Amino acid sequence: MVGVVLCGGQSTRMASDKGLLTTKENRWAQIAADKLKTLGVPIAISINKSQVRDYSSIFPGKQLVIDNEGLTINGPLRGLLSVHLQFPGEDLMTLACDMPLMETDLLIKLTEQSYKNFSANSFVYTHDGEPEPLCGIYRSQGLDHIMNLYRSNQLPKFSMKYVLEQINTYNIVIPENKKQCFQNFNTHADLKGL
Repeated sequence: MVGVVLCGGQSTRMASDKGLLTTKENRWAQIAADKLKTLGVPIAISINKSQVRDYSSIFPGKQLVIDNEGLTINGPLRGLLSVHLQFPGEDLMTLACDMPLMETDLLIKLTEQSYKNFSANSFVYTHDGEPEPLCGIYRSQGLDHIMNLYRSNQLPKFSMKYVLEQINTYNIVIPENKKQCFQNFNTHADLKGL
């Protein structure tokens, strides 16, 4: 398994790169990477081409996975499939850089479920029946299936929620006392709660 920090978004609502924002601890991208590292997995930092210079000063170049130019996809799916193309036989655990409140026990629970349920191709938490796809595990077979759908023009939508509907997904309900861990910080107004 490879831990993937998703940093390649445009951050337009925040008006600055969210992965480079800092809290008392560190930059958000580094915080996410450190949480994934506790699982004992190698880390990949998913970025777009415009971010190479900034992220090269923080992470070793071998950890950076730049969005594949051949994928005509936008959003997190482009990052996820770009990492899949670089590590085709590996399952991927994703964590978006703009979820700095995520707790490692929730990541551990995801990995435990993936070891118990061999028929599922992805593992995500849900809130009110809606998936939280940016913190999840995606098995390589499921990503192969999505890639095949894309290549054969049978993937009409690129949203992560739509992707989860195309593969066998194991859902875990977010415990009531852990809902804040899944908060995405997208605007400066959101930062007041941090």
